[in-house]
Amino acid sequence: MQLAVIKKDGEWSIFQNGEMLLSGRSRSACIEAAETIAFEAEERGESVELVIQDYLGELKTRYSGADVD
Repeated sequence: MQLAVIKKDGEWSIFQNGEMLLSGRSRSACIEAAETIAFEAEERGESVELVIQDYLGELKTRYSGADVD
């Protein structure tokens, strides 16, 4: 599963596998929601790629779950 927290059209949004899940919240609220979704997926044994955009536009990626060594 891929989750991304990025700023799109001037609003912070969460995308899951390319589909927008929610938008219009603060960056920190989006990160918190994405981390909750990631944790639940990891509990089910899924691999997760979490991409988070910082305030300068840089993307940081974290991998976790079943397929990560």
